[in-house]
Amino acid sequence: MTEPAAGDPTETLQLADWRRRVADLYAEVRRLAPTDYERALELWRSTRERLFREHLQSPIPAGKRNDFTARHYPLDPEMRFEVTVEGDSPAEPRPADSAIAATRLNFGAKDDAATRSGRLARATPIAMDLPVSAGGTMAMRKIGGVEIPFPAGARRLGVFWMSGYAGGLFVPFRDATNGSETYGAGRYLLDTAKSADLGGDPTRGTLILDFNFAFHPSCAFDPKWACPLAPPENRLDIPIQAGERLA
Repeated sequence: MTEPAAGDPTETLQLADWRRRVADLYAEVRRLAPTDYERALELWRSTRERLFREHLQSPIPAGKRNDFTARHYPLDPEMRFEVTVEGDSPAEPRPADSAIAATRLNFGAKDDAATRSGRLARATPIAMDLPVSAGGTMAMRKIGGVEIPFPAGARRLGVFWMSGYAGGLFVPFRDATNGSETYGAGRYLLDTAKSADLGGDPTRGTLILDFNFAFHPSCAFDPKWACPLAPPENRLDIPIQAGERLA
């Protein structure tokens, strides 16, 4: 992230416009996804590509914008989940034969498969600092974690709240594609401070995490941007071939 220069309001207004457009995009994605998932995904891809190519606040260096083309993995329906956020308070080990508190989501009106979810477990948020791409750290509070039933087996990711900046939920991750097919420092699933939010149900303590919407941080395109990075606990030992890619 970078802050606009002081003095001239033009850059600040451009940044505000960028955030407004991203917020509108995710609002439309949340509206469309329950009944027309493929349209929602295509809208997300095409709108982001257009913003990256045309907007003055694009993270793509100005000289490379005209030729920019976004790259994505093919849609994988098994990579969309509704997951229960569980607090990190001490608890009994999960029985080996118990169900994971997460489920793949429905992809259309004809798919009426039931979802499983539970309530958000109470826990005191844990203050911590996450590394930033340009050096230094960013203050976060870990509010809990989610367990995701990948086809290759369940994996857990931490869920964070940005203590500074604009505040917001933040779920970064790294995986076995980093450095070859995707950015070496990983990708993001949620960054609600910048409106990257696919929804959830606060009464049931759930979030929607969809790896088809996984996106690169701005620093993947230009090192002038400073981006918080995934901590060790959010480094997956499997390839996540869904969402944005670089190669």
